[in-house]
Amino acid sequence: MMPSTPRTVPNMSAELRKPVLQIEALLLEKQSLIESWFRKHWLHTPPPFYASVDLRNAGFKLAPVDTNLFPAGFNNLDSSCHPLCIQAVQRAIERHCPTGRNILIVPESHTRNLYYLESLAALASIVERAGFDVRIGSLLTDLNGAQTIDLPSGNQVTLEPLERHGDRLSVNDFQPCMILLNNDLSKGNPAIFAGLQQPIQPPPVLGWTQRTKSGHFEIYREVAEEFADLVGMDPWLIDPFYRSCGRIDFLKREGLDCMAHNISSMLEMIGEKYRQYGIDKVPFVIVKADAGTYGMGIMTVTEPDDIYRLSRKQRTKMSSAKEGLSVDRVLIQEGVYTEETWGENGAVAEPVVYMIDNAVAGGFYRVHEERGPNENLNAPGMRFQPLAFGESCITPDKHLDPDAEPNRFYAYGVIARLALIAAARELATKT
Repeated sequence: MMPSTPRTVPNMSAELRKPVLQIEALLLEKQSLIESWFRKHWLHTPPPFYASVDLRNAGFKLAPVDTNLFPAGFNNLDSSCHPLCIQAVQRAIERHCPTGRNILIVPESHTRNLYYLESLAALASIVERAGFDVRIGSLLTDLNGAQTIDLPSGNQVTLEPLERHGDRLSVNDFQPCMILLNNDLSKGNPAIFAGLQQPIQPPPVLGWTQRTKSGHFEIYREVAEEFADLVGMDPWLIDPFYRSCGRIDFLKREGLDCMAHNISSMLEMIGEKYRQYGIDKVPFVIVKADAGTYGMGIMTVTEPDDIYRLSRKQRTKMSSAKEGLSVDRVLIQEGVYTEETWGENGAVAEPVVYMIDNAVAGGFYRVHEERGPNENLNAPGMRFQPLAFGESCITPDKHLDPDAEPNRFYAYGVIARLALIAAARELATKT
């Protein structure tokens, strides 16, 4: 179990806090309207089982930059978040198998990644404490029997080979009522999942072979515009611009002209917004793989010609994603500065919000000592600062400063749930 940590928020300069205070104050003022709006959406469009959302707080802008529907990192949640996680898991599972008790988790296959296995152990523990019997069924083809792995935390995970009998999955004699998928299926949807009688949550159609980031942010734009109209704000303040190109081959330098054209257009659009709001910063974009996780295949661009100047090493890095898969499509996304810093050294930080069912269940700060405010923080050298997001994301205090801990985190929870609505609409179009 993760130790509970002091309730603090990262630092922001007074100059940068002023604009974001206006966003936070507006969300506090409209809280009752906002929560009613969310309830209406969940009635018509149920959310995915769980999700995590990476946010960036630029002071003048607060927006999601990535939404993961098969989240890892449960071990980074503060222990104070666990009761909310447990309640949310109970509600989510009861929706899919109200009388069932056995849950089978199907994880990623990289068994040497101890950080991921710690998350898997934490997830299994949350589901177990929600009142369910839990086993872990692996897709590894060379797993011939149960394998128990000792973890640095003192926890253990036991992996068992998946078995299929007719239209049901099991491990040994364990018959699950539901399959909880914690594998983003970057390598494709395994045939073993086809035509199962048991529900799989989240559904495999949300894996990266059938889902794109550009598709997600297209739907998110619709959600952001609806929400902005509801509360009376410029949707750009919560929505990053984006563009996408056709096929890209970094190694052969194919598709770079399309990228350069879109980058140029994006930088002009961002610059126009900066001038509108009096923002004295250099516009930038983030180029990243249109599918996939783990912070791979990402670069910061401030000039269109930057992509023509990539070295062979940089092009090789950009062409490879998780598990060595090639990158042939990219998302060109407006770069959102992160102006929050953590600790005496002023390490750059960004919030990551976790949701289970329709509830904000917790979160943490991703912190990086060696990265700048316009760079990707999901990179080697990052560390995590667990925080008590669980209560403060849902219990704002209008009597406190809008940027006090519970209120800033409430704003994070609102924006993260907008991304969750977008994911729910994705799910509705695919099932």
